[in-house]
Amino acid sequence: MNIALANEMKLVLDRMGINVWEVIEAAKTKPFGFMPFYPGPGLGGHCIPLDPFYLTWKAAEHGVWARFIELAGEVNTSMPHYVVDRTAKALNGHGRSMKGSKVLVLGLSYKADIDDDRESPSFEIIELLREAGAEVAYCDPYIPEARPGREHDLRLVSVPCTADEFARHDAVLVSTAHTDFKNAALFAKARLVIDTRNLMAPLGFGAPGAAGPEVVRA
Repeated sequence: MNIALANEMKLVLDRMGINVWEVIEAAKTKPFGFMPFYPGPGLGGHCIPLDPFYLTWKAAEHGVWARFIELAGEVNTSMPHYVVDRTAKALNGHGRSMKGSKVLVLGLSYKADIDDDRESPSFEIIELLREAGAEVAYCDPYIPEARPGREHDLRLVSVPCTADEFARHDAVLVSTAHTDFKNAALFAKARLVIDTRNLMAPLGFGAPGAAGPEVVRA
């Protein structure tokens, strides 16, 4: 539910033109009573995307509707659709449609610096991009080949994580903030970056007048 609130605030603040990551950093200066939660492209892992719904199922058996859990699930599972919509609009701003565009998704695991891809939102993002007509590749130093999952079978292998590879694509979509990606040189020749993890700002990209790719928060 805390993650869903962070994701919902991202949707609201993006519409207002406010950077949710700056809001969270400001809130963290409070010396008590605040625990930061961060937005992202969706939920992953073997626990949070699944286990709360065992409770809602059991509650329903006893005639109770666990509305907060269900609503949080709706918000969190909608995030891949939001990310893909933002990607489409960003590509349009570069004079390209989603159909036929080359999109590189960074990160297949569900969180940084691990090789666990269970329930990763990257899988759904890739499938949604494909359904919209994009040519999709992924880069993940921890997962050289996409394994078939409970719902997805991408049949992809990781492309090299190099600046030249990033430059080959019309858009680079940051889905997982691996430490390996926190290298400004990788993005030097990229044209457009869709950033779901606030990876680009600490690298010096995205500020008004800054050199480098256009950065779109999603």
